[in-house]
Amino acid sequence: MNEKLIRIGTTYLPVSDVDFAAEWYVNKLGAILSYQDEDKAILNFANQSVFLVKAKKNQSANFINTYGEECFSITFEVDGINVLENIHQDFKNKGIRVGEIENRGHSGRNFVFYDPDGNKFDVWSELSPIFKEKFLS
Repeated sequence: MNEKLIRIGTTYLPVSDVDFAAEWYVNKLGAILSYQDEDKAILNFANQSVFLVKAKKNQSANFINTYGEECFSITFEVDGINVLENIHQDFKNKGIRVGEIENRGHSGRNFVFYDPDGNKFDVWSELSPIFKEKFLS
């Protein structure tokens, strides 16, 4: 078999209120709304399609690792520490719940943020070398 998976095209996130969540993602993160009904909203941002799917209360894409720590399932990449710092401040100014900028012992820096339903996301200051080569050269 010579076929291979090329990219992740869509991410699905549970939300309790599709209207509220869609508006939050558009206004706070700059997502582009391409479709919405009472059960889901389809957004385009960060080179991906994101489906906000109506779910039961207290659902999130987060998980608990073996050490009992809540983990995120998505890391967004930005191009450099200055961009990371600017986005971190912008998110704070917009009232988004954000963590502090961290040094996790690898290249670059990170911070976490949360959507209104508690979905936890990571932002990393380093772009993938393959992404840079293919799309920024």
